[in-house]
Amino acid sequence: MAIFRFTASADTTITNAFKEDLVLRGTGSNMGYADSVEIFSIAGQLSSSVGGSSQELSRTLIQFPVADISAARTAGTLPTSGNVSFFLRMYNAQTPWTLPQDFKLNVLPVTTQWQEGSGLDMDNYDDLGYANWMSASTSTGWTSVGGDYNIATPGNMYTVTFPLGWEDIELDISGLVEQWIAGTGAGGIDNFGVGIHLTSSQEAYYSGSGDADSGSLINNRTGSTQTYYTKKFFARSTEFFFKRPTIEARWDSTVKDERGQFYFSSSFAPAADNLNTLYLYNYVRGRLVNLPGIGTTGNAANLTCSFYSSSATGTPTGSAIRLPLGGGVTTVLSTNATGTYVSTGIYSCSVSLTAGASPFEGISDVWRRSDNVEFFTGSLYPNAMPKYGSAPTFNYTTNVRNLRSSYSVKETARFRTFVRNKYWNPTIYVKATANNPTEIINSASYSVYRVVDNMTVVAFGTGSNDKNCTYLSYDVSGNYFDLDISLLERGYMYGIKFAYYNDSIGSWMEQPETFKFRVEE
Repeated sequence: MAIFRFTASADTTITNAFKEDLVLRGTGSNMGYADSVEIFSIAGQLSSSVGGSSQELSRTLIQFPVADISAARTAGTLPTSGNVSFFLRMYNAQTPWTLPQDFKLNVLPVTTQWQEGSGLDMDNYDDLGYANWMSASTSTGWTSVGGDYNIATPGNMYTVTFPLGWEDIELDISGLVEQWIAGTGAGGIDNFGVGIHLTSSQEAYYSGSGDADSGSLINNRTGSTQTYYTKKFFARSTEFFFKRPTIEARWDSTVKDERGQFYFSSSFAPAADNLNTLYLYNYVRGRLVNLPGIGTTGNAANLTCSFYSSSATGTPTGSAIRLPLGGGVTTVLSTNATGTYVSTGIYSCSVSLTAGASPFEGISDVWRRSDNVEFFTGSLYPNAMPKYGSAPTFNYTTNVRNLRSSYSVKETARFRTFVRNKYWNPTIYVKATANNPTEIINSASYSVYRVVDNMTVVAFGTGSNDKNCTYLSYDVSGNYFDLDISLLERGYMYGIKFAYYNDSIGSWMEQPETFKFRVEE
């Protein structure tokens, strides 16, 4: 799987806004159990003679379970730092009020531990509690009213632009999450979540005496005299499962095992396209484990792969084939290709092979350690590189051959596809005697939607920010992908759709088929 979501563990709204009487302020109010969080700035509601200033601000605090993120990495569920991106996802909540437009929100790490609280009142601010505008918790006040934020560390402040006002937040905060995971003991920072508020130029103007905050008011001499009211996002208490604020981990987990489409090198292809990548999977008692005595970073120390002519029974025969430079072959005419560590229990190597005057009918690949301990012997059947005089046709029929009617939220399911040319027209003999091999789609993506309302819950991951997170892997048996079913709300029917990339037109083509299943407890 290449998408993992961590739902917020705490969130609330804090404000210095006036109550309905326009005299008292809601500085002691808490909104930790509300189903939304709110950000606004109101300027000029009262004259300066009443209460000194009419500045009214609302800010959001939100925290995520970084301990769960760290545990997932330790368990190998998440890749190491630099190989995964973390996105803050928050979703617009509609209100009866007119949305402001053309504004920006700052997202900054909070530097003081705060309490979520249990308040609900977001109108008259009658639910008192902590955190609030003045205090982070029952025992700790904010150093600065309105919350304490880290603005000193470069790269810790993020800004999101809202041209129309109704946009969601989809913000890459990988650097901040990695600092949270590291913690203060390893040069990171404590996880006290983030605060979200309008930029200083859009929060309301107030000139404090001596350029200092005054009571509940924030000195902001560069602030705005324009009102920005109001922007709401769904909170973690919302009834809408897919609208909860999350940190979404995305990474490229695709395995492109070319054992089933291994090609001899061609003078028509550049060197990179003449390389074929093979994978070694070490399953022990049904789970992937690392090979003993093999390195786990970059080029896997002590692991090599050699190639031999294959007998009719798949047994290696003769001497090892000498390999051209490229991929895992660093010495001219070497008989060994260096293996590379991919992830727990998975290794790969890349090689090119020349057909010569008499192409090999079958080839055996032998994986071994430097002390000649052999781990695996496989078979492959190379073909000549296909050449086309015109753009190839791109019409396929797709099926998910292992689809079940229902899945549990407690499992990760692997979906395998069977793809054939739409216009495949075999002979009667072929129909009766042969197993039709699946086509392998080099670039394929999946999406998942909820059937009842056609809501997309996992979008095609084909954009620049998606990190190839919904790309399909492939091996000798065809294309497949893994889906963490806990991403989906139980009790609903979902549909899977596919899109294939057509190189000849440089575009993705959504396939017509839909494959449905239900998610249960």
